[in-house]
Amino acid sequence: MGGKAGQGINKISEIVSETLVRHGYYVFVYRDYQSLIRGGHNFNIVSISDKKIGSFESQLDGIIALDEKTLELHKDELKKEAFIITSEKYADLGINLNIALAGALIKTLGMDKEIFLDIIGKEFEEESIKIANQGYDEKENLFNLIKLNNKISLMSGNQGFALGALNSKLDLYFSYPITPATGLMNELSSKQIEKNLVVFQLENEIAAVNAALGASFTGAKTMVGTSGAGFDLMSESLSLQGQVEVPLVIYLASRPGPGTGVPTYTSQADLNMALMSGHGEFPRIVVAPGDPLEAAEKTNEAFYIAEKFKTLAIIYSDKDLAEGIFSIDKNPKSPLNIETRRDVPPKKIVKVSSYECDEEGNTTESVSKIISNAKKRLEKIEQIKREINEFEMIKIHGKKDSKNLVIGWGSTKSVIWDAINDLDVKFLQVLYLEPFPEQVKEEILKASKTILIECNSTGQLGRLIREKTGIEIKERILKYDGRPFTSNLLKQDIERSIK
Repeated sequence: MGGKAGQGINKISEIVSETLVRHGYYVFVYRDYQSLIRGGHNFNIVSISDKKIGSFESQLDGIIALDEKTLELHKDELKKEAFIITSEKYADLGINLNIALAGALIKTLGMDKEIFLDIIGKEFEEESIKIANQGYDEKENLFNLIKLNNKISLMSGNQGFALGALNSKLDLYFSYPITPATGLMNELSSKQIEKNLVVFQLENEIAAVNAALGASFTGAKTMVGTSGAGFDLMSESLSLQGQVEVPLVIYLASRPGPGTGVPTYTSQADLNMALMSGHGEFPRIVVAPGDPLEAAEKTNEAFYIAEKFKTLAIIYSDKDLAEGIFSIDKNPKSPLNIETRRDVPPKKIVKVSSYECDEEGNTTESVSKIISNAKKRLEKIEQIKREINEFEMIKIHGKKDSKNLVIGWGSTKSVIWDAINDLDVKFLQVLYLEPFPEQVKEEILKASKTILIECNSTGQLGRLIREKTGIEIKERILKYDGRPFTSNLLKQDIERSIK
């Protein structure tokens, strides 16, 4: 579904996706847009299945074109028997053009008109309902998507992260707008009154992270949202957290760099930064969920660890996961109860400083105290490892007895899952990057063939595996053009690697 920015492409895919899930179909929506407010070329790809799906393919069954450029750019991606719906006969409808095209697509797919009109009626005026009818009535059925019994809802990655934060009783969310983290800020903003929290937009990223540390010092549960360029600016304050030991949760939604790069596209190239940012040595966790349900669960775990161990917790996401829309057919696990177990003002006088301190919070340069404080930080790392062993640090998908092992993390989870559906492959999904799971080495040693899959150009997870296990994975499938993998082409790459 393509057109210019501002023509309502997201609204078409939203309406169609909601109609599909109410018919019992699974969908996945990929959003592709340029860094423009108006004009240019934006498009969404909606994938439809009677089974769970979390990716899209490289070829299209149909195009809904709100402008001529969409057809020009995507016609070579069409399958032989594909359909095309253009805007020519609806050109005089103005802002309702997308509603008419949504109706035309619903009829083409052969779905229930009343369900479609019910969705339209809950959001639009009578005139839009007439236009939706017009678009529907002027087309013929090419498919017959009968109703199924699946009970499905829709959730984006950012909605999953928001759910995890709300389940953790978030008090304050601090951020400076930056794609693709802004969606989480918008989602939490809409819940401020209902959930009794505050979303605070600061003047820059340095202010945001320092405000979060200040609020956390008082006992509030806080979270900071940013992307790579903003995360860079927060580096000094991450180190400050390591010294003052005030809980801090950061949502890092990655996009391609270096510099501004291509800011509205996707990348997994900031893992090294998540693992290493901040000077000195201090504990942290880095967790990378792969879908909205995991986003909710792992965000809750991040808050739990940050609060219990007064540490830094980084939740790694990217544009593909954050803005992708997934079908959900179950609820996340019951959230962990998160208690504030530390002294906070005004109940007691609490002193913290960026300097090395003694037990009373006084600055010290004592050799023995420097050493003992460093040892406490190292011991905290071991305590966190023991605690996280109770959580899912990895997941195994596919054929669990296969000798062919694929390793991936974060947003590649869903596309790998789709690509290996009928292959002789075991898929190891790494959820926790720090502390690093010992099971990774065990799984690699069991395999005859190991393939690394990442959306970056240097294989950053592969580098981490080599550091932690001494094993170098030479077979790698890497993508670094700002776009996610497509399931059919990834399947071909995996098949070639196995052979």
